[in-house]
Amino acid sequence: MSLRVAIQMDPIETIDINGDSTFVMGLEAQKRGHTLFHYHPKDLTMLDGRVVAYARPMTLKREHGNHFELGEASWIDLQDDVDVILMRQDPPFDMAYITATHLLEHIHPQTLVVNNPAEVRNAPEKLFVTKFPDLMPPTLITSNKEQIERFRDKHKDIIVKPLFGNGGAGVFHIKPGDENLNSLIEMFSELYREPIMVQAYLPDVRKGDKRIILIDGVAAGAVNRIPAEGEARSNMHVGGQAAKSELTAREREICERIGPELKARGMIFVGIDVIGDYLTEINVTSPTGLQEINRFDGSCLESQIWDAIETHTAS
Repeated sequence: MSLRVAIQMDPIETIDINGDSTFVMGLEAQKRGHTLFHYHPKDLTMLDGRVVAYARPMTLKREHGNHFELGEASWIDLQDDVDVILMRQDPPFDMAYITATHLLEHIHPQTLVVNNPAEVRNAPEKLFVTKFPDLMPPTLITSNKEQIERFRDKHKDIIVKPLFGNGGAGVFHIKPGDENLNSLIEMFSELYREPIMVQAYLPDVRKGDKRIILIDGVAAGAVNRIPAEGEARSNMHVGGQAAKSELTAREREICERIGPELKARGMIFVGIDVIGDYLTEINVTSPTGLQEINRFDGSCLESQIWDAIETHTAS
């Protein structure tokens, strides 16, 4: 089976080839004989009811400073000229992202979009997880200052973060006695129209924030991300360190609970975040972590992802 694969992503020039999940997905596609095209989200267009993109043929190779070649750009019809689209641009999950899901919804599933664009739109990371309240830490979503103050009085030690943020940006740890909460609420209200997410602080984060990859609803691998000293966030780009990890019984239970829902929604490639015994996020937009898990486990998760994609395109 030879597929024509268009990758909707941010500039290929600036990726880290040792950490980027889209890069190894592209390499695996090439290995299987699939043809790659690259286009930026801004080049996704609807013209007379057809969804097209200004795309370039692309070849990838694991060579620092010379990891890609792009051919001449042309307009391609994403329904007639392409079999699979990988929607892999980074968040934020803003109106531009939502608009892209609306456009791609016109061509899915005739052209398989990974992940299902309508379900991506309906599953923002920090909101989708609320469908499983018994798996979450104590959580408040509100714009109301009084509700936030009551929540803090009850839980003392809290995390405050924007509802549609990403990459750990705007995440604050407010400890008991910290006098900055009111100023923080004021700042958030000026920066965002959306409610704020407030959660009870989980001390287990010092042991790590685990990223677990699910492929077609089944747990496939995990990596622990340990925050740097003095840092509440475990994201790699703010100093978090990756560590080998096995799934615990509780983590398997979490995956078994949410897996059927992910599969039913057409979420082929998903990354969830677990701290201690609690599910904190379900990442469906552009999950990461493949290369880190592969290095620790000696696995090739991108191969499993392509097995799933090829199964869906053949069905």
